[in-house]
Amino acid sequence: MEVEVSYENLQLERDGHVAIVRMNRPERLNALNPGLVRELNDVFDELDAAFPDVRAIILTGNGRGFCSGADLERAIAAANGAPARPAYDPRAIIQLLAPRVRRQSQPVIAAVNGIAAGAGFSLSLAADIRIASDQARFASIFVKRGIAVDTGSSISLPDLVGLGVAAEMSYTGRLVDAQWALEKRLVNAVVPHEQLMDAALDLAREIAANPPLTVRASKALLVRRSRLEEAIPHEDDAQTALASTEDRIEAMRAFAEKRAPLFRGR
Repeated sequence: MEVEVSYENLQLERDGHVAIVRMNRPERLNALNPGLVRELNDVFDELDAAFPDVRAIILTGNGRGFCSGADLERAIAAANGAPARPAYDPRAIIQLLAPRVRRQSQPVIAAVNGIAAGAGFSLSLAADIRIASDQARFASIFVKRGIAVDTGSSISLPDLVGLGVAAEMSYTGRLVDAQWALEKRLVNAVVPHEQLMDAALDLAREIAANPPLTVRASKALLVRRSRLEEAIPHEDDAQTALASTEDRIEAMRAFAEKRAPLFRGR
């Protein structure tokens, strides 16, 4: 295994025709901040340009988490009245990340090594295939933070598991384990934690051994039916309407203060 590039927030490795992208903010359970989002865009662009030398991609996280979702430091500051930090940069916007991963020309395998919550959960759904460690956990946790389903999951989750399971996860924000995820078809397979990367690499190598143009064409055909990008404007409208509500502010303050929130429906 060769480490090709070490970014500030992620690592890129190569194993033959397989690339391994490791989110590398383990102290924050790989929470998505603008720097990590920007670097994920950069690395996926780099790997797109490396086709056909790179024929399959594994996305995983270092440490105990796959990705715990958006890093909420700014949202908490805003809820407490601090001015929002500036600079519009579309390559650093979390909501656009899942559609970007879905557009990748090579198949993407999410090797879910730990918690995948909120936008991190949506990121795993944007991959073509998900393999979970038996220690993986999943949560559409948006509702617990006072926001509607986000990052394309209003489309990708029901497309994958059906409306009933998607509704259950989205309306409760419940944390579910890997076995539940397998039973509900959220993931393709569950393996012992120490075997996760071996299992992901075996699958990636099997894909990479096939004609790369054929695999890329097959992925393009499968992704054509996806309406993931259509979800983003509707999700943004919902978040804008909720952003200044008392319940949204209470959700952020309660999270920061590590207490149960009290919601009033206003």
